[in-house]
Amino acid sequence: MSNRPLVPRRRSDAPFFLLMGGISSCFVLLIVLLIAADLAFTSLADFRDVLAKPEIRASIRLTLLSCTVSAILSVIVAIPLGYLLSRFQFPGRFVVDTLIDIPIVLPPLVLGLSLLILFHLPIGNSGWELESWLRDEVGFPVTYRWPAVVLAQFVVACAFAVRTMGVTFDQIDARAEDVARTLGCTRLQAFTKVALPQAGRGIVASLTIAWARALGEFGPILVFAGATRMRTEVLSTSVFLELSVGDLNAAVAVSLLMVAIAIVVLLALRVLGTRRLGMAMMSGERSR
Repeated sequence: MSNRPLVPRRRSDAPFFLLMGGISSCFVLLIVLLIAADLAFTSLADFRDVLAKPEIRASIRLTLLSCTVSAILSVIVAIPLGYLLSRFQFPGRFVVDTLIDIPIVLPPLVLGLSLLILFHLPIGNSGWELESWLRDEVGFPVTYRWPAVVLAQFVVACAFAVRTMGVTFDQIDARAEDVARTLGCTRLQAFTKVALPQAGRGIVASLTIAWARALGEFGPILVFAGATRMRTEVLSTSVFLELSVGDLNAAVAVSLLMVAIAIVVLLALRVLGTRRLGMAMMSGERSR
């Protein structure tokens, strides 16, 4: 008789992958079917007709500009705010942490209405309004102008960016910063030279999420900036305007155009971010 210990037979992992893959593929298949349905509904002639409209070309330019500006502003705010929430306990931290989620959970129309009230609410007996002061004294009107588009996108996109940066800094070990401070670095130097370089992927992810969220924003823009053609029209409101005049083919074509722009920009951001992070890591290794 053999004295070898009995080794239990390894069971197949096929049921696990069938279950997990089956559930996951349902959602992926739904997205593919949605895009395929839009493609089947439209034609190249519809795209040519849409791109021939000067209103749509102006909408594309404003969309790319406003999404980029709002995403950059979101990351500029998200890096320090996400770092503070991740590293420190301070009075009112719970309140700040809760307030950040408000733009995420509130209905979009409520955000747009709140922005509109903020800029047009009279304060005091003088009837002072923020919008009137910006228009008359500063010469920079906001409401129903392109800055309102950027601000409406920024309010929502920044909340997602802050959450992304918070998770990023949570995953970075704070001990390296403590060691840097014991070696003579100030807290600012420890942040810029230790924590920030390690947060490269998170910054790219934050920028990507903010840009994508700004692209899909509709409710706050419609209420706070309006949908005036050649002035405050972006691609999301272009779909609404085309539907309002009964041009379903143009609306679907603009929707697919948004999908194409989103895919191109997001892929470019991720590739660029990955390359820059790799170069930064290589330069860091060389410096050692």
